[in-house]
Amino acid sequence: MLAITLFFIGHWLLSIFFQTFFLHRYGAHRQFVMSHRWERVFYFLTWLAQGSSFLSPRGYAILHREHHAFSDTRRDPHSPLFQKNPLAMMLHTKNRYRDLVQRRVEPEARFASGLLEWEALDRIAHRWSTGIAFGAAYTLFYIAFAPSIFYFALLPVHFLMGPIHGAIVNWCGHKYGYRNFDTPDASRNTLPFDFLTLGELFQNNHHQARMAPNFAARWFEIDPAYLVIRMLAAIGIVQFTADNRAPGTQEGVYAASAQNR
Repeated sequence: MLAITLFFIGHWLLSIFFQTFFLHRYGAHRQFVMSHRWERVFYFLTWLAQGSSFLSPRGYAILHREHHAFSDTRRDPHSPLFQKNPLAMMLHTKNRYRDLVQRRVEPEARFASGLLEWEALDRIAHRWSTGIAFGAAYTLFYIAFAPSIFYFALLPVHFLMGPIHGAIVNWCGHKYGYRNFDTPDASRNTLPFDFLTLGELFQNNHHQARMAPNFAARWFEIDPAYLVIRMLAAIGIVQFTADNRAPGTQEGVYAASAQNR
């Protein structure tokens, strides 16, 4: 039981960390910078962590930028205001995501700058055989360590970890919780200490100041991913941009964002 618990928690946390750190804060918003070598390292680790549910950095970035531009309107790719349940929202998002990844549609130019791509890895990651290989690895681990067959009910979560995280963030973060800022959308902060999605459920804060690398804005809020990013900055792996350092404090970043709306 301990092995399965640790494996599930480890896969959950690693998957959501690389989603918020690499796909979201770096790939979609460029809240900090890193060298090309480190970019490739984190690209690979994101694929390894998300496994069968790997989300294309290019597709994710476009989709997320569209979400900010059209938040909680009919053009939002994942707003709970226009979907009857989380599953319907996931399917709606999947269709838009697939169109972008397979280049069946072209995004507006304003959403297509500075996109992350690694064609060789993307080709491998999106093969059906790669997804089956990851799924088989998860299943073999459960065969080896699960104390009963009931634990196998967790396997679909492993298979779809990335989309599940996205559904939790976009459904709960726009329906449940409190608001620090009067944003024009329905964004909410669901948890004051976001242990579940490592800061992603501070949606209201993030929609107020999308370039703030710390998604926590109030003294009692804790963004675990930002604490890791601070550590990576301290050892020189990432560097915050000038926009995110000025005017010098996290509160200042939020205030400047409000003035620029």
